[in-house]
Amino acid sequence: MRFFIMTVLCLVIFNCEDKQSQKKTPTQAIDSTQIKKESKALKTDTIPEDNQKEFLLNKDNAMEFFLEYDKRHKENKVRIVTDYGNIDILLFNETKFHRSNFIYLAKKGYFNDTQFYRVIENYIIQGGSTDNREVMRKRRYIGKYLLPTDTKRGFHHDRGVISMPSSDIENPYKLASPYEFFIMLRDVHELDGDYTIFGKVTSGLDVADKIANVDTDDSDWPLKNVYIRRVEILD
Repeated sequence: MRFFIMTVLCLVIFNCEDKQSQKKTPTQAIDSTQIKKESKALKTDTIPEDNQKEFLLNKDNAMEFFLEYDKRHKENKVRIVTDYGNIDILLFNETKFHRSNFIYLAKKGYFNDTQFYRVIENYIIQGGSTDNREVMRKRRYIGKYLLPTDTKRGFHHDRGVISMPSSDIENPYKLASPYEFFIMLRDVHELDGDYTIFGKVTSGLDVADKIANVDTDDSDWPLKNVYIRRVEILD
């Protein structure tokens, strides 16, 4: 009987989705340390099935990969498609690793059906993750890696810029979480020097304001999920 009760409790705990435990501060990413390590990775521009894994990004190869990727993929205009409207963004060529990373993930379809999971009126909307385990599966097939900060390009955390949060794992240098981003809705220069600004909104900032105004819980997670349906490459 004791064994039966413990088994039931374990199953209940395992299946519960607790969004509260995944939320971090506005400039920290959801912890992705539970992503399993893989020995292979991707060559195609889609998330593969299990038997198609050929290449995996990691802390040792990510920088070299994006340096080469930058030479072949010069796109720098993207559109974030949401149920509230579109947000068009110009990615800065000066922050090549972060630009290339965003383009790479968009082409992989990573952002499809992720969410703006933390929104604060007149401050930020932060997206690129979700409480759906499918996103963790996508990350597992792309890789576990961080990006260095690149904060001395003369950009400031002004209204409309897009910046990259730091990972919430052992990270004294505020290395960036490559899967997530936040859009500033007002000037907050106190963030300068800590987080990498890698683009700016060119159209649809009013859409970002609408998203920031939705009802949220105590941890700023929207009560009704705000989905990023996809990220389109414009140019």
